[in-house]
Amino acid sequence: MTSMSLDALVALEHQGWDALCASRGGTFYGDLMTADAVMVLPNGVVMDRDAIAAGLDGAPAWTAYTLTDTRLVEAGDDAAALVYRASAERDDLEEPFVALMSSVYRLVDGVPRLALYQQTTITH
Repeated sequence: MTSMSLDALVALEHQGWDALCASRGGTFYGDLMTADAVMVLPNGVVMDRDAIAAGLDGAPAWTAYTLTDTRLVEAGDDAAALVYRASAERDDLEEPFVALMSSVYRLVDGVPRLALYQQTTITH
Protein backbone atom coordinates (compact mmCIF):
# COMPACT_ATOMS: atom_id res chain seq x y z
CA MET A 1 0.00 0.00 0.00
CA THR A 2 2.87 2.37 -0.78
CA SER A 3 0.75 4.91 -2.69
CA MET A 4 -1.43 5.13 0.43
CA SER A 5 1.44 5.48 2.88
CA LEU A 6 1.52 8.16 5.56
CA ASP A 7 4.17 10.10 3.63
CA ALA A 8 2.24 9.92 0.34
CA LEU A 9 -1.03 11.11 1.88
CA VAL A 10 0.66 13.88 3.88
CA ALA A 11 2.26 15.03 0.61
CA LEU A 12 -1.20 15.16 -1.02
CA GLU A 13 -2.54 17.21 1.89
CA HIS A 14 0.37 19.65 1.54
CA GLN A 15 -0.39 19.97 -2.18
CA GLY A 16 -4.00 20.78 -1.29
CA TRP A 17 -3.04 23.40 1.27
CA ASP A 18 -0.51 24.89 -1.17
CA ALA A 19 -3.30 25.14 -3.75
CA LEU A 20 -5.49 26.91 -1.16
CA CYS A 21 -2.62 29.32 -0.47
CA ALA A 22 -2.54 30.10 -4.21
CA SER A 23 -6.37 30.48 -4.48
CA ARG A 24 -6.58 27.50 -6.84
CA GLY A 25 -8.14 24.96 -4.49
CA GLY A 26 -11.11 24.35 -6.77
CA THR A 27 -8.93 23.10 -9.59
CA PHE A 28 -6.81 20.96 -7.27
CA TYR A 29 -9.67 19.36 -5.36
CA GLY A 30 -11.83 19.02 -8.46
CA ASP A 31 -9.09 16.76 -9.86
CA LEU A 32 -8.31 14.95 -6.57
CA MET A 33 -11.83 14.14 -5.36
CA THR A 34 -13.81 11.07 -6.39
CA ALA A 35 -17.03 11.72 -8.30
CA ASP A 36 -19.13 11.10 -5.16
CA ALA A 37 -16.79 12.80 -2.67
CA VAL A 38 -17.89 15.40 -0.13
CA MET A 39 -16.27 17.88 2.20
CA VAL A 40 -17.88 18.45 5.61
CA LEU A 41 -16.99 21.88 6.97
CA PRO A 42 -17.14 23.19 10.55
CA ASN A 43 -20.09 25.47 9.79
CA GLY A 44 -22.23 22.42 8.96
CA VAL A 45 -22.01 22.80 5.20
CA VAL A 46 -21.51 19.66 3.10
CA MET A 47 -20.08 20.35 -0.35
CA ASP A 48 -19.77 17.89 -3.21
CA ARG A 49 -16.95 17.84 -5.74
CA ASP A 50 -18.76 20.11 -8.22
CA ALA A 51 -19.41 22.75 -5.55
CA ILE A 52 -15.79 22.59 -4.37
CA ALA A 53 -14.45 22.85 -7.93
CA ALA A 54 -16.71 25.83 -8.65
CA GLY A 55 -16.19 27.62 -5.36
CA LEU A 56 -12.58 27.41 -4.23
CA ASP A 57 -10.68 28.96 -7.12
CA GLY A 58 -10.29 32.61 -6.29
CA ALA A 59 -11.27 32.14 -2.62
CA PRO A 60 -9.25 34.18 -0.11
CA ALA A 61 -5.79 32.65 0.08
CA TRP A 62 -4.34 31.15 3.21
CA THR A 63 -1.02 32.86 3.95
CA ALA A 64 0.55 30.13 6.09
CA TYR A 65 -0.30 26.69 7.45
CA THR A 66 1.18 23.85 9.49
CA LEU A 67 0.12 20.22 9.66
CA THR A 68 0.98 18.25 12.80
CA ASP A 69 0.07 15.04 14.60
CA THR A 70 -0.42 13.14 11.34
CA ARG A 71 -1.80 9.64 11.66
CA LEU A 72 -2.70 7.03 9.05
CA VAL A 73 -5.72 4.79 9.65
CA GLU A 74 -5.89 1.92 7.18
CA ALA A 75 -9.39 1.08 5.99
CA GLY A 76 -8.87 -1.99 3.82
CA ASP A 77 -6.78 -2.83 0.78
CA ASP A 78 -7.76 0.25 -1.20
CA ALA A 79 -8.63 2.92 1.37
CA ALA A 80 -7.04 4.85 4.20
CA ALA A 81 -7.75 7.89 6.32
CA LEU A 82 -5.28 10.59 7.21
CA VAL A 83 -6.01 12.42 10.46
CA TYR A 84 -4.09 15.52 11.46
CA ARG A 85 -4.18 18.90 13.15
CA ALA A 86 -3.97 21.98 10.96
CA SER A 87 -3.30 25.56 11.90
CA ALA A 88 -3.72 28.13 9.15
CA GLU A 89 -3.57 31.88 8.83
CA ARG A 90 -5.37 34.19 6.46
CA ASP A 91 -5.36 38.00 6.23
CA ASP A 92 -9.09 38.29 6.96
CA LEU A 93 -8.88 36.27 10.20
CA GLU A 94 -7.81 37.80 13.50
CA GLU A 95 -6.66 34.44 14.89
CA PRO A 96 -5.36 31.30 13.22
CA PHE A 97 -7.88 28.69 12.13
CA VAL A 98 -7.10 25.52 14.08
CA ALA A 99 -8.90 22.26 13.36
CA LEU A 100 -8.64 18.51 13.30
CA MET A 101 -8.87 17.15 9.77
CA SER A 102 -9.84 13.74 8.45
CA SER A 103 -9.20 12.88 4.82
CA VAL A 104 -10.38 9.52 3.54
CA TYR A 105 -8.63 8.36 0.39
CA ARG A 106 -9.61 5.54 -1.93
CA LEU A 107 -7.47 4.05 -4.67
CA VAL A 108 -9.04 4.62 -8.10
CA ASP A 109 -7.09 3.01 -10.93
CA GLY A 110 -4.13 2.77 -8.55
CA VAL A 111 -4.17 6.50 -7.68
CA PRO A 112 -5.25 7.91 -4.29
CA ARG A 113 -8.40 10.01 -4.62
CA LEU A 114 -10.11 11.99 -1.88
CA ALA A 115 -13.49 10.46 -1.00
CA LEU A 116 -14.35 12.30 2.23
CA TYR A 117 -12.86 15.28 4.00
CA GLN A 118 -14.02 16.65 7.35
CA GLN A 119 -12.88 19.56 9.47
CA THR A 120 -13.59 19.77 13.19
CA THR A 121 -12.65 23.18 14.51
CA ILE A 122 -10.94 23.49 17.86
CA THR A 123 -10.73 27.28 17.86
CA HIS A 124 -14.29 27.93 19.05
